Amino acid sequence: MADTETPNVIRRADYAPPAFLIDTVALEFDLVPERTVVRNTMRVRRNPDASHASTLELMGEQLEFVAAEIDGVPFANVRAHEHGLTLGNVPEHFELTLTSLCNPAENTTLSGLYVSGGNFFTQCEAEGFRRITYFLDRPDVMATFTVTLRASKADYPVLLSNGNLLEEGDLPDGRHFARWEDPFRKPSYLFALVAGKLVALEERVKSGSGKEKLLQVWVEPHDLDKTRHAMDSLINSIRWDESRFGLELDLDRFMIVAVSDFNMGAMENKGLNIFNTKYVLANPETATDTDFANIEAVVGHEYFHNWTGNRVTCRDWFQLSLKEGLTVFRDQEFSADMAGGATDEAARATKRIEDVRVLRQMQFAEDAGPMAHPVRPESYVEINNFYTMTVYEKGSEVVRMYQTLFGRDGFRKGMDLYFKRHDGQAVTCDDFRHALADANGRDLAQFERWYSQAGTPRVSVRTRYDAAQQRYSVTLTQGYGEAASAARETQKGPLLIPFAIGLIGNDGQDLPLQLEGETSAPDATTRVLEFTQTEQTFTFVNVAQEPLPSLLRNFSAPVIVEYDYSAGQLAFLLAHDSDPFNRWEAGQRLATRELLTLAGRATTGVPLQLDDSVVDAFARVLTDETLSPAFRELALMLPSEAYLAEQMAESNPAAVHAARQFVRKRLANALRKDWLAVYEKHRTPGAYEATPEASGHRALKNLALSYLAELDDPAEAVRLASAQYDTANNMTDRSAALSALLNASAANGGSVQAQQALDDFYRRFEKEPLVIDKWFALQATQRGSAQRPVIEIVRKLMAHSAFNLKNPNRARSLIFSFCAANPAQFHAEDGSGYAFWADQVIALDAINPQVAARLARSLELWRRFTPALRDGMRAALEKVASQAKSRDVREIVEKALA
Repeated sequence: MADTETPNVIRRADYAPPAFLIDTVALEFDLVPERTVVRNTMRVRRNPDASHASTLELMGEQLEFVAAEIDGVPFANVRAHEHGLTLGNVPEHFELTLTSLCNPAENTTLSGLYVSGGNFFTQCEAEGFRRITYFLDRPDVMATFTVTLRASKADYPVLLSNGNLLEEGDLPDGRHFARWEDPFRKPSYLFALVAGKLVALEERVKSGSGKEKLLQVWVEPHDLDKTRHAMDSLINSIRWDESRFGLELDLDRFMIVAVSDFNMGAMENKGLNIFNTKYVLANPETATDTDFANIEAVVGHEYFHNWTGNRVTCRDWFQLSLKEGLTVFRDQEFSADMAGGATDEAARATKRIEDVRVLRQMQFAEDAGPMAHPVRPESYVEINNFYTMTVYEKGSEVVRMYQTLFGRDGFRKGMDLYFKRHDGQAVTCDDFRHALADANGRDLAQFERWYSQAGTPRVSVRTRYDAAQQRYSVTLTQGYGEAASAARETQKGPLLIPFAIGLIGNDGQDLPLQLEGETSAPDATTRVLEFTQTEQTFTFVNVAQEPLPSLLRNFSAPVIVEYDYSAGQLAFLLAHDSDPFNRWEAGQRLATRELLTLAGRATTGVPLQLDDSVVDAFARVLTDETLSPAFRELALMLPSEAYLAEQMAESNPAAVHAARQFVRKRLANALRKDWLAVYEKHRTPGAYEATPEASGHRALKNLALSYLAELDDPAEAVRLASAQYDTANNMTDRSAALSALLNASAANGGSVQAQQALDDFYRRFEKEPLVIDKWFALQATQRGSAQRPVIEIVRKLMAHSAFNLKNPNRARSLIFSFCAANPAQFHAEDGSGYAFWADQVIALDAINPQVAARLARSLELWRRFTPALRDGMRAALEKVASQAKSRDVREIVEKALA
């Protein structure tokens, strides 16, 4: 695992086709945890489109080479080394058989073939297949695979691999076998196998063309009762992809397998998706509304990869967003359609708001730091570090802009052409862009800059109203402001930005939008302006009164809008804007402005005060029954402490925490009666339903409870939370009640009720790993106090019998939650949080470099903090840099320190 030599930088500009191609692969596995034998027979030929090479170089890591044969004859001109095999003087085309050994039982990296809970699993994306057998482990080498698995029948009664089951049977000595065939060419990163003691929920469905398909969700026997929602999500995904994009399931069966030890959320291996249990297992007692929604989204995401990622895949890893950005967009649209169909804009907007909140908080921060990179990166040291918010979430926004420009029908035409041209191929982001352009008769050369420029664009807006001429001019200017160096280095010119706008009159109604040169105003009250120059003016005519602009409706492009709204104008938009997203946005701007002002005062010790107009604006939303509960919950949720700290010239987490807590207490006390009324009105008695409507009611009710826990006298909140905890018939309400008790306890020096609930929660669910993850996370993210800092709680929990650093979910639930989701406590002035972070990154690096590298990113923005905090962060980064062994972690900390 150690990789202490200077890492090589891989550059997109250096791409060259592989010297050899592999047409077919026949794999045979004799599965034994400590000593698995892999026999790999490949049909290999020289690539006519590549430069001639005298040797065949195959990748391989942590393998023991046994033997090689060419066309059935032992081959001696082979050298095994740390990074693979070198075979000299090979023929033009030949059958190559390699035999090797690996040790899945000792593979703590969870990359390649590994053992978890006594079962075998694989994870091959991005470069894990080379830990299974020697291979041309790159996405542009595509082959058909036949796989034979052999293992002890008692220990591993279920044997699964990609594609269709050809045959299975018993072998001598208590063993058995299964042979699988995937008829579709695929790169090695899409290979999968699973072997173990598993059971399946099965359904048979008919595709749009009438073919019967077998669907299976495989889990450990005690989890079978938690698979119904995942199965329903899979069926909904299949139906949605058929109706929205005309894409059918192409295999006879589709399988999902859940494993508790997994580095990521899930993996789209062709026909055999392997999932983290977190995104499969759910029932009302163990999973929250958020869990149910996430399972639906992730099941959809991995299924949609069957076409956008599997049938058409990436030429190289620089094109990762070709599949990930596109598929995130598809899963976002799926979830929006599941919530509100194609016409319920309010329900769809709720999903849109949730997605943009994540983008702004995490991807915008990434753009501002040392890991800033374009959607299509130009170089990397370790590809696992580039499964980033930029590739996924900003990549999704880039895809969404095509749909904004061309509409749903135009986007569908582009997708149809993309599959017609490239089915079965490994292609590039440019190929996708060309298909969308050609299908819609457009030149999208300028749009390429969205793939090659790093950083978050800023659009400043100036407006001018000519009452005499009834003309309203909107001037847009684009740039990057004081962008990170990566953004400055990659800028190539102005972007094509689809900028959606509406104009609102004094009565709160949308005004007609007739642009200069048009003979009449279109019916639509939102116009998408194609903003293509550094500065560009759009003039609307026949504007009878000076309007208030509603800018970047539905967040039509991933940019920061700079426009100097007054507090009164923001309150007006919050009350009247017909665009649900911008209505929410107005409230967030209003809250952000006030919170940053208060944080500045807290920094200098000035007493804090909150203007009554802000309280009034929140009160109007809280009591407006015309708004959906889900929307009100989002609108009443203050911006996160992490997001607010990033908006400061010098991030000061303690000041932000003080400001945010002051506002929460002020809103709690000023609107106490309203919070209580909302809490009572939005209870959901009866059996639990995981519907968007019921989830919205619970979300608003539990937000009200969280505010009530901030009261100067929280006795009533403690009573309500205790009663809710005791009587809850679902995890959403139970965990929300426990969170409220913890926060009320922190504000009042501790409470018996909070500790009793914590102890009861553990006793109830100690056999449910995913619920115990919540137990750890709730404690890691609690508010804490000077008398009881959270780091002391976290250190104590590290020694708990239920904590296991080797399990990524458990590490994330405690360590990541504290370091990334509790900024006020993590950024303690004594530097204790940073010392803890360094120790955990180093410990994880020795076990699982991928997980360690993700934790390492917690300090990448260290230069933006106050001087005292910067010094502590730099010391922690230098400690990690001096001790980290993997290139995964070294790339992160070296970029941060550079």
